[in-house]
Amino acid sequence: MKTTFIGIAGGTGSGKTTVAEIIRENIGNDKAFIISMDSYYRDFPELSFEERRKLNYDHPSIFDVELLEAHLRDLKNGKCVEVPIYSFDRYERIGKFETVCPKTIVIVEGILLFYYERIRNFFDIRIFVDTDADVRILRRIERDVKERGRTLDSVMDQYLTTVRPMHIQFVEPTKQFADIIVPRGGKNEIAMDIIIAKIKTLLE
Repeated sequence: MKTTFIGIAGGTGSGKTTVAEIIRENIGNDKAFIISMDSYYRDFPELSFEERRKLNYDHPSIFDVELLEAHLRDLKNGKCVEVPIYSFDRYERIGKFETVCPKTIVIVEGILLFYYERIRNFFDIRIFVDTDADVRILRRIERDVKERGRTLDSVMDQYLTTVRPMHIQFVEPTKQFADIIVPRGGKNEIAMDIIIAKIKTLLE
């Protein structure tokens, strides 16, 4: 079975997950699955909770790129992988894993997915989701407060001290590596139709 790899990058709150889910729904859950780059945050068991909380989670060094690369290679070679489950409340891996086996389409999404040459070279299609900064910060606030139990002050502080400057320095420049740039994310129906049509052509 030939596996087609689709990479979806873009800033925090840009709509990467929504784009990934639209693709999966149109291709079929039996043929496609999604891996989040967030699962590959490095683990720091030697640090206290407060020390882990203060780490820069938007810098390229925070991701376990070696493990992600190994998993993509294994999936390409038809092997199942054990994706670590990460707790955003505790800022650490919880010691449990999700078993993921190859399917026709492997979708990977993450803010810095195209930053690493060794990772972006895996993808047959590279998509960058481009959404205005004001929309992205509002989505980030809603997600982190409602889903991750964080305070508004902590979200705003993290955005201003690390998220925004890291986006400008590391995320935005990776737009150059995209095959297609999608403004407004999953709400851009024309762009999504073109992407899905292209994927279906590859499947044929």
